Amino acid sequence: MEILLDIENLSIEYKSIKEGNNSSILAVKDVSVKIMRGEIYALAGESGCGKSTLAKAITKLVPKKSGNILFAGKSIYEQTKQEQKEYPKQVQMVFQNPYSSLNPKMKIYDILKEPLDINTKLKKAEKNELIAEVLQETGLQQDCLSLYPHEFSGGQRQRIAIARALILNPKLLIADEPVSALDASIQAQIINLLKELKQKRDLTILFISHDMNVIKYLADRVGIMYYGSLVEENYTGTIFRYPREEYTKKLLSSVPVLK
Repeated sequence: MEILLDIENLSIEYKSIKEGNNSSILAVKDVSVKIMRGEIYALAGESGCGKSTLAKAITKLVPKKSGNILFAGKSIYEQTKQEQKEYPKQVQMVFQNPYSSLNPKMKIYDILKEPLDINTKLKKAEKNELIAEVLQETGLQQDCLSLYPHEFSGGQRQRIAIARALILNPKLLIADEPVSALDASIQAQIINLLKELKQKRDLTILFISHDMNVIKYLADRVGIMYYGSLVEENYTGTIFRYPREEYTKKLLSSVPVLK
């Protein structure tokens, strides 16, 4: 299989913002991950283990301390100006809380059109066609375009966030805890939507979560993070049946089981 994203010995450091304090925290420690084109790769671990920091590094929201990230074989830190413009189209992110990630003052039509306005030179009719397509793919109705984010449920808002992420037809979708703020029944709908989109668009998904039940159902492979390090990695079925690390065993033992 072709490697789409190749993270090589990546370390990320956060420095203290207090004046006169030179202390720092290594949030990600020498992590290496290869994500294959067309797969769903899950990063699992408790809060604060570095999962979201790693995602932010991939989207260039935080700088690296050391290491490298290659996307489609090319370092994201050595891109030409044209490649720098194209990269945000290829890598999109869906955040945990759709209410805070959607502009409350913008109608849904404008939220979906804005990425096209910024990144393309398409005509209005072409933009409207893409918006209609992505609405249909994400299970949203055309009449939602005239409404504001607060007029929707949490699940509908997350569908809107996914639609916005897909509007530029990215190769990699990073989903950072996208269902943790939703009810169980709505979680299932969003998870199934992600699976459908993966198949339809040949989409590669980096799925970040602490919910091992969701990961078991969704992911092809799993990486387990602990205190900034990747401590175990394997196919999902193998991780769940034959975990090697003690931390992985404890993580799996915390999953609720109905008797």
